[in-house]
Amino acid sequence: MARNVWEHPYKHSPTPPPSARIDLHPRVTPPMPLSLAEFVTRWKASTLTERAAAQSHFIDLCEVLHQPHPAAADQTGEAYSFEKHVSTAEGGKGFADVWKRGHFAWEYKGKDRDLRAAYLQLEKYREDLENPPLLVVCDLERFEVHTNFTGTRPHVYRFTLDDLLTNAPTALCAMPPLEVLRDAFTAPEQLRPERAAARVTESAAAEFAKLATSLEQRGGEPEAVAHFLMRLLFCLFADSIGLLPDHLFRQLIELNRATPARFTSKLRQLFAAMSTSGNSFGVHDIHWFNGGLFADDSVFDLTSADMGTLRAAAALDWSTIEPAIFGTLFERSLDPGKRSQLGAHYTSKQDILLIVEPVVIEPLQARWQAVKAEALTLVEAADKERKDAAYNKLRVQMQDKLYTWLKELSAVRILDPACGSGNFLYLALRRMLDLWREVYLFSAEHGLPTLLPHQVHPSQLYGLETNVYAHELASVVVWIGYLQWLNDNGIGWPTEPILRKLDNIQHRDAILAHDADGKPVEPAWPDAEFIIGNPPFLGGKRLRTELGDSYVDELFRVYAGRAPQEADLVTYWFEKARAQIKAGKTGRAGLLATQGIRGGANRIVLERILESGGVFMAWSDRDWILDGATVHVSIVGFDNGSHTECLLNGKPVECIHANLTSEADTTSAQLLPENAGICFMGTTKVGAFDIPPDVARKILAAPLNPNGLSNSGVVKPWVNAMDLTRRPRGMFIIDFGATMTETEAALYELPFEYLRQNVYAKRSENNREGYRTKWWLHGEPRPDLREAASGLKRVIATPGVAKHRLFVWLSSDVLPDHAVFIFTRDDDYFFGVLHSRLHEVWARAQGTQLREVESGFRYTPTSTFETHPFPWPPGHEPKDSPLVEAIAEAARELVEKRDAWLNPPDASAEELKRRTLTNLYNARPSWLVEAHRKLDAAVFAAYGWPLTLTDAELLERLLALNHERAAS
Repeated sequence: MARNVWEHPYKHSPTPPPSARIDLHPRVTPPMPLSLAEFVTRWKASTLTERAAAQSHFIDLCEVLHQPHPAAADQTGEAYSFEKHVSTAEGGKGFADVWKRGHFAWEYKGKDRDLRAAYLQLEKYREDLENPPLLVVCDLERFEVHTNFTGTRPHVYRFTLDDLLTNAPTALCAMPPLEVLRDAFTAPEQLRPERAAARVTESAAAEFAKLATSLEQRGGEPEAVAHFLMRLLFCLFADSIGLLPDHLFRQLIELNRATPARFTSKLRQLFAAMSTSGNSFGVHDIHWFNGGLFADDSVFDLTSADMGTLRAAAALDWSTIEPAIFGTLFERSLDPGKRSQLGAHYTSKQDILLIVEPVVIEPLQARWQAVKAEALTLVEAADKERKDAAYNKLRVQMQDKLYTWLKELSAVRILDPACGSGNFLYLALRRMLDLWREVYLFSAEHGLPTLLPHQVHPSQLYGLETNVYAHELASVVVWIGYLQWLNDNGIGWPTEPILRKLDNIQHRDAILAHDADGKPVEPAWPDAEFIIGNPPFLGGKRLRTELGDSYVDELFRVYAGRAPQEADLVTYWFEKARAQIKAGKTGRAGLLATQGIRGGANRIVLERILESGGVFMAWSDRDWILDGATVHVSIVGFDNGSHTECLLNGKPVECIHANLTSEADTTSAQLLPENAGICFMGTTKVGAFDIPPDVARKILAAPLNPNGLSNSGVVKPWVNAMDLTRRPRGMFIIDFGATMTETEAALYELPFEYLRQNVYAKRSENNREGYRTKWWLHGEPRPDLREAASGLKRVIATPGVAKHRLFVWLSSDVLPDHAVFIFTRDDDYFFGVLHSRLHEVWARAQGTQLREVESGFRYTPTSTFETHPFPWPPGHEPKDSPLVEAIAEAARELVEKRDAWLNPPDASAEELKRRTLTNLYNARPSWLVEAHRKLDAAVFAAYGWPLTLTDAELLERLLALNHERAAS
């Protein structure tokens, strides 16, 4: 009888044999995820219909990309679903095959079907699908990802299943296809058209860097290699936009990829054909390019590997490269000295437009708006007339107004006196071309001729540049940008020659030249309506190291009285631009500078700008990419003072001062004689005078010297700024004072011999005679500080640069480094005023920011301290005043609590390492806030001011008090 229930086969056996035991809970091995190769193979072979295949195809794709499919990620279908029902713009009904909110709408078609129809279908649905950033169409083997970002022109990434396997950018897909799909699921913003252009440009620059390195390794002279590669890159661009017919250049690469010698031979023929008019190459007529780029037919021999690199570059869509970053990236790829910066960040188009728009375009746009308003008035008047003589007269007047404006626009000259590879010039040209196009469209709209008599042209651009690679690239960048704009806007090609040599972009120094007799002179700049650019930054202390003594000495002579010798190199461009404006040779200028231009010696050039004109736009502190690294810059737009509306950090203000603020003009603060002789910089060593604790102990333990004195008189405790803001390191320094002779110093045997071994060699090579001849003394021993501190048991110290403005007590026998400032007062009252909010607000306004805010502000004895008005002139505080005592008491309390926190008796060594003043003020615990509040209340009371004053109000009052004291 057959069993109708399952029975264990070993039901009647006490124990089944091990080999026959059955696991009633077997482990299920998960299936291996679908590989990319399997996905491609499966769907290339598929013959399923659209309806049968769509969801399976999408689920498989999700598995390959490690992304959840709709049912797994969203069971409700509210944000991610198959067959999302929609209403069309015309009121019909339908559904999108796949939809993911904020990412994409996806439509499938059967193999080899019309993807254009699928895209048009999605366009009808997109409003009801919340306008997703991407519209994707697919026929199971071909993919098209159309961008749909608001305010941008659509861009399409096209690729196939086979392209997924190679996963490299192609002429139809600016990014690796797998990256496109992954970004579609996770980060659609990465597919914005401008980012696609940037990626094409980055990829192209990387391939050309390989070619440059290969040619140089085989003996190619770098400048000649760069010129040759610029020809190749222009040919790739011309091939992509149709200036070279029938993808001639790409065909040349493809057909001769295995025979490099044949390729270079044909390349020479092509260059020769492009250099003059009326030539052909094979069956194709060739445009006359000329322009200096194709002045001869010289080429370099290429290897098979080079051909592979060139072929990879040719696979990119060069019509989409971004000229705004093209020059920077290709300068890095072609200049051996900058090749290491490839892959680093670069200045974006949006950053450059922060200068181009307000300085150049806004006044031109305002002029166009005025012309357009007048033209529209004539349009309205003409519309009221019959089409007779009066009507025709009004139409002619309107046309004349437009043509007059176009003549003005096409005569505008723009100078970049440190043009680099031309990105500022290109963007200025592009924006002027956009203005020209507005006139073109206006003419078409109102029935006027669109064959306009004047056009914006690269010949309006002027540049100065010393780097030979950047100089040549600047012309190429400008021309590529110009031709790209013409192509994108359907304007048509310029008359031949297509390229014209831009002699206006000159390879020469912008700030120093020599006359016929070799005498240093100030070079003339071309006259231009606008000056823009990013001149080089180089701190005043580095000028001689980087530029050489001879150049710097000549620079100082030429600009004596106009730019301080301690100032940054960038200030010379500001001063020359100011002079151009004052002389009426330029209308407006917009330049970048180190953010340090707001203070110290650098600020003098901004003060001169305000004396002869005005600053109408500024960004006081902004991130910027320079040589691949993020730096902090100031941006300054200035003119002759005629522009009265001001923008500071993007906001309207009444005026902009030389320190690039709009509140109290603390740059007008005067030095107060009452504050003199109190604040001093520590000594500047100029050599390895400092010694660690273990070395110091050995020297201090030595027997008495031949002069009968111990080494303790010349081996002293030493601190720098880090010892104040972090933990003291217990360092010492050898110090022979300010006047000790070499003979006297030599009697201190061990200290003197230490300096002879560790300091003498370098000091004997120093350019300064005093440093050479008195090598055993600190470079700047600060005798005034020593005299002022004598007789005091303690002094006040503050770091020259710090995130927080901190003040501490130091024993007067401790020698400070030059990065520490000493106040020769030993009373708690004075300490309290210095550590109050009033002085900190003043110090930040008067000091200069080092880099980013976190790196701190610079404090100086003169501009910061000697301008600060104390409640009473120093030394004239009222005796036994409760106001003075209240400040002193609050200061003592602050120091006591701080010291207790810094050095708790039961703290471990590790804990003590973390207990620093910087960490304390970063955290600002409640007790510290209260201690400073009490101190501030006492200091405000001494001034007779309410504690509720804002920083701006404080600055106004302190500035007024400064002026009052200075006048008395």
